[in-house]
Amino acid sequence: MSKSEVTDEGQIQRLPVNSEQHIFNDWIIKYKKSHILNSICTTPNTCKNTTSNCCLLCTYNKTLELPHLPEMVFPNNILTLIHPSGGKIEFNTLDALKLVSNGRLPIQVACAEAWKETRSPDNLGEKIRPFDWTFSTDYKGTLSEDIIIESTEERIDIEKLKVKEKILFYQELMLFEDELHDNGISSCTIKIRVMPSCFFVLLRYFLRVDNVMVRVNDTRYYHDFNTNYVIREYSNKECAFNHVKLPLTCFGDPNLLSPYMPLRTAVYEKLSFSNVKSDECSSDKSINGT
Repeated sequence: MSKSEVTDEGQIQRLPVNSEQHIFNDWIIKYKKSHILNSICTTPNTCKNTTSNCCLLCTYNKTLELPHLPEMVFPNNILTLIHPSGGKIEFNTLDALKLVSNGRLPIQVACAEAWKETRSPDNLGEKIRPFDWTFSTDYKGTLSEDIIIESTEERIDIEKLKVKEKILFYQELMLFEDELHDNGISSCTIKIRVMPSCFFVLLRYFLRVDNVMVRVNDTRYYHDFNTNYVIREYSNKECAFNHVKLPLTCFGDPNLLSPYMPLRTAVYEKLSFSNVKSDECSSDKSINGT
């Protein structure tokens, strides 16, 4: 590794990192929040010769094999919830982007080509590779192998969540965001709040392609501390842009849009925990959702 590579990597590591860890009813809840993904490889001599020990940028490029990454990627933003048994629920950017399709995207709009033109001119051949330039993902979280997933008729009690209760902990993390060449927005965020009686997590993918369509993929996790399971609800809502009869000023807020959008898919699951501790997470398990 050259001296310049060591210096660059050191500068990246010294950027501020915000992290906390708390214990609520024997659950360990922790997060890490840090800087945006570097746009230049920090260790070119190492990265070009190996697939391991790469810098974060090359790890993402080699793992995802997407023609382009979103404009803003936060690789170190991670939320982790650990059950007393050791079962782990995690939310991270790389697993969310693994679900972006490399196949042909059915949304055909002029701005897709304009969007590509804003990217680096390097490897021009890649520009014709079909992939989902909206970075749509139905990521539901990454679960450890010992978590048991079952379909359930139980639903999250939204009215109970509306009851005013002291908030012991709150955090919001951005996983990635792209402005689609100023023709909309694509973003993936996580919010968590912990109250004395429960915790609630909202993982949201939001897409707005101006004058074309809107999409909201929500995954909600709810745990009543008096139970030994977590309810997970996934929903997909999407429609044409002109289907939503709201002022244009509302189209930047998925909280305002979502109630007016048709539900396309809904999945309701119960996550149970075994007594066997495990530190291994499986994104495949959460991807399948079964």
